[in-house]
Parts: sequence; C-alpha cells; structure tokens
Amino acid sequence: MGGHLPERVRNVLVTAGATRALALAVAPVADLLPGGRERWERTNHRGETVTLLEGPAAALGVAAGALLARRLPPRLRAASVVAALGAGAFGALDDLTGSGADRGLRGHLIALRTGRLTTGAVKIVGLGVTGWAASRLAGLRGGDALVSGAVVAGMANLANLLDLRPGRTLKLVLLHAPTLLASPRAVMLVAPVGAAAALLPDDLGERSMLGDTGANALGAALGLAAVVDSGRLGRLVHLAGLIAVTLASEKVSFTDLIARTPTMRRLDELGRRPDPSAL
Repeated sequence: MGGHLPERVRNVLVTAGATRALALAVAPVADLLPGGRERWERTNHRGETVTLLEGPAAALGVAAGALLARRLPPRLRAASVVAALGAGAFGALDDLTGSGADRGLRGHLIALRTGRLTTGAVKIVGLGVTGWAASRLAGLRGGDALVSGAVVAGMANLANLLDLRPGRTLKLVLLHAPTLLASPRAVMLVAPVGAAAALLPDDLGERSMLGDTGANALGAALGLAAVVDSGRLGRLVHLAGLIAVTLASEKVSFTDLIARTPTMRRLDELGRRPDPSAL
C-alpha cells in the first residue's frame, strides 16, 4: 500500500495538476447554474469580494487525486472519493443556503431546541454519516467504523473552523507532507496534500477561498488518512483531541490564539498580505 517515495511525489504532482485544471474549469460551469458564479461570491476578512469556487475544486481535486494515484487499493480509492465529495457536498449546502446566524456547535443545538433545523445541523449529521461510510469502505467495522467516522467528521469541522484567514487551512494540510514522505502507511495523504499545494497561491493571494465546501472536503480527507494510518488506540486519541478542540472553539478564538503565539503567528502570516487588524 505504501509505494515508493518517487511514486508518491508523482501522485502529489498529478493531484496538483488535476486540481489546478479543475479550478480553472469550475467557473465556466458555475455560470450555467442558477445564480451563476455570483452565488459563490463572499466578502472576506478585508471586506473584499472573493469567490468560493476554490471549494468545489478542492473537493473534486481530492477525489481525482485518489482515483489517479498509483498503488492505492480500490477500497481506499472509494473511501477517499466518498469522504471528499460527501463532505464537500454538505459544505456546499451550508455555503449556498446557510444564513450564518447560528454559529458553532452550541448555536446549532440551541436552534434545534427552539424547533429550527439549520443547514449547519444538517451538515453535522451529514459529515458523521459521510465519515462512517468512508470508514466502512476503508475496511473498518463496528465500533472502529463509528470512531473513525467521528474522526473524519471532526477533522472536517476543524478544518472549517480554521478557515478564517487566507492559507490557514491549506497550511494545516501541507504540514502533513513530511508524514506522507516518511510513513509507509500514509499514502492516503497524497490527494489532500496535492490539492492543497495547487490551491495555496490563489488562496494566499486572496483571489479565492475554500469556504465550507473546500475546508470540509480537505479536512475529511485528512481525517480519513489519520484513521487508516492508525490503530484502535490512535483513532481514540485522535477523536479525544478533536472533541477537546471542538469544545474549546466554543469559548476560544483560534485567530486570537494564533496571534498571541509567535511561532504560530509567523507560520499563519507566511505568504499572505498583512492582516489589516494588525496594522
């Protein structure tokens, strides 16, 4: 399953090329959909208008990378495609129809208590089902599949929580590149790493952004790679960590935390224009 290092580098480059091609193709396709590409436009942290079409390119790029990768067993190809496209689809639902009024896990739970079903709540359930289905396709069963599905969903959510500044989520993905090169079992990282590398320049340049669609897809792919590369104890540790971080996010601003931590701040700011709030 591991493959040789040159082959993994080739697979990353193939994924990057496919993702780049998809990024160029999604805008003309979006013009044909109701609302056109304007429906995918949002205002970023600077108050500038950018496109969310990077998100569909990310989801499709991860799926394409898994399908094109050499020496990846069919069950893992299928699992990767389901994780990326499933998480991306539920992210797109939130991108296109979510109001943004109810934020965070607590906000969605409060809405449910008052009888309102938010798109965010639908996405939470959808990510869990997607993670479980991908884990089953990867060969996990019973409790292992449930834990792994929760890890996939939790990582998809974490990637989305971090996507508040240009390049932040993509850098999280690219930080896994050394693991891809060092671990013989980390072949599942090929697709998300290749897709992230292709999208980083436009994201840092603030020409496009991942949105929920892209962040959820990349996070789900990372989560799936983690559960495939781990034993039962490792999956439980991943899940415990994700639960802790998710609960902390209800009370702590990750952006403020990063700004107060010198090493994290330097990595976060690397390659992008200065943040106007820091000027």
